[in-house]
Amino acid sequence: MDGFFEEVKRRKVYRVAAAYIIAAGGIIQLSSAAFPAWELPNWALRLVIVLLLAGFPIALILAWAFDVTPQGIRATPSVAAPRTHRRRNVIMLAVTGLIVSAVAGFFLLPRISSAHKIDKSIAVLPFENLSDEKENAYFADGIQDDVLTNLSKIGDLKVISRTSVMPYRGKASNLREIGKTLGVGNILEGSVRRIGNRVRVNVQLINAESDEHIWAEDYDRELTDVFAIQTDLAQKIATELRAKLSPSEKALMERKPTENGEAYLAFVQAHDLQCAVEDLGKLKQSEQLYARAIELDPKFALALARYSQLQSWLFHSIEPTRERRQKARALAEQALQLQPDLPEAHLAMGQSYYYGDNNYDAAQKEFEIAQRGLPNESEVYLALGAIQRRQGKWAESTANFEKAASLNPKESWPLQNLAQNYQVLRDFDAANKTIDRGLKVDPESVGLWETKSKLAIAEKGDLSVSEQAFQAAKSMPMNDEAKLRIAFGRADVFVLERKYQEGLREAENLPDDRLAAIPKALSSKYFLIGFARKALQDETGARLAFLKAKDLLEAQLKESPDSPDMQILLAKVLACLGEKDGALAGARRASELLPESKDAFGGPEIAADVAEVHAMLGDNGPAIEILDRLLSQPSAVTVQGLKVNPIWDPLRSDPRFQTLLQKYGGKA
Repeated sequence: MDGFFEEVKRRKVYRVAAAYIIAAGGIIQLSSAAFPAWELPNWALRLVIVLLLAGFPIALILAWAFDVTPQGIRATPSVAAPRTHRRRNVIMLAVTGLIVSAVAGFFLLPRISSAHKIDKSIAVLPFENLSDEKENAYFADGIQDDVLTNLSKIGDLKVISRTSVMPYRGKASNLREIGKTLGVGNILEGSVRRIGNRVRVNVQLINAESDEHIWAEDYDRELTDVFAIQTDLAQKIATELRAKLSPSEKALMERKPTENGEAYLAFVQAHDLQCAVEDLGKLKQSEQLYARAIELDPKFALALARYSQLQSWLFHSIEPTRERRQKARALAEQALQLQPDLPEAHLAMGQSYYYGDNNYDAAQKEFEIAQRGLPNESEVYLALGAIQRRQGKWAESTANFEKAASLNPKESWPLQNLAQNYQVLRDFDAANKTIDRGLKVDPESVGLWETKSKLAIAEKGDLSVSEQAFQAAKSMPMNDEAKLRIAFGRADVFVLERKYQEGLREAENLPDDRLAAIPKALSSKYFLIGFARKALQDETGARLAFLKAKDLLEAQLKESPDSPDMQILLAKVLACLGEKDGALAGARRASELLPESKDAFGGPEIAADVAEVHAMLGDNGPAIEILDRLLSQPSAVTVQGLKVNPIWDPLRSDPRFQTLLQKYGGKA
């Protein structure tokens, strides 16, 4: 070995090795800084390192064999030594070089890979309003919302939706905990101060895992430059997170939504109120503010698109009239005429097709266009998931609901829809885990508790979870609409428990004036009253309630003749009144409007209601035939649900019904 080291020293191999290591280190350091700036992939840097490591033993062998002299590169003179010793020395040199390279690679490559693996997920927290005028809080919200919207259009990022970050407004929270809850690696927080026509914006980007500041920026500009601030912010954040920005994404970010400052503030307030999807009062205020924004700037395409979305939602959940449906379509068309590539306008058009026409194919095309421009918009994935399950594409639907939930982790809607998918597929374990996941984040969600209660009934016929939900609701802060839902649910559960007197009392206490604003709610109240009175042998009272429900539904159907839900409820009312022909005609009409062949999710629900109509009329055969089909395919019908619901009591003495329960007892 002494001879080997003497020979290495004589041939100046040490000097070459040291020079190679210094040069390679410099190349790696330079590449580490330059490659990300040039947006080169991580594998390019790893390739450079691998080539340098592979070159080290080659450099040692070349240094052994050759020497640099004033006369040029010459072969290094050999000394007298046995041939076997010379061969041994060359092998030892090569092995030494390989070992050094392997050890260096073992430690260097993972660190390089880890150092350049950037977490591209971000949450934009509500900006603090530092202005003396508190009404400027909407202005601060507008800047935060626009920065978030611009970032959401970058497909290389994961951006948490607005509804999941707004609960943190005005709260001094632990950023690490926020990052963990929202599932992001980065958080943007900031403040806004507006004085006259000047605005000062301070923002900082923070690593949510280490709580370290990554980047900060101050803007002190004229009010007219506010959109330039928002665009610049989004682009700089994208650069810091090394997110690729396509030309189309950049163009969408740089477009000003409006030149009218007053219209912009009205839009910001309207959008904020629109997020309260279950608060009718706020939705009405939002409607007025959108109208105001469009009045101030008739070419405000984004406001037109969001206003169209609001109209579609009001049509779907509050007032299913032709006027609202037509208004939603007209606003979406106007937005697309002004900006054909505006993704929010395609989202609005898709919702118009979906809610207004039940035209799922047309809606899906629009949603897919919107998704390309809004890759981080949870609402788009929620819409796609809703369509796909109606098409019977359960796996795709579930994946999109999961994506929506990851982008909007504080919102209960995606998880409720996801749990409904699992329920229809009768995967109750997954359904319950999904709901429990949501309740950990939002234990006061009325919708999640409602879904959990329905799951317990469908899976086990267990009504105790509903009682737990009602007890939990007593301590929940909620608006009037939520209180009505709770009271209505309480009456329903009393009926399922065959506590008809309690159910009747609860239903009769529901206020007519407030129920009148909700589709089917008032007529459903009188149907429930009629059902309870009939069970209590009060035929006269039951008939009066059913007649009241009939009058209400017939009046509503004049405005919404294509509503399958209203058609089937009227069919049930007519069945209870003994009007068989009218009941069967209504059931057929509801099935035509929403057939199972067209809708794999809503169609079976209508089919189950049709079976109820037959049961009420005493037509056991058709009812059992429909139930047999529904129990053999994805649907919300379960054996335990059939056992609990008193509507099926007249069938219990029918041997065919008992055979049906036994047939699917272990499966559905």
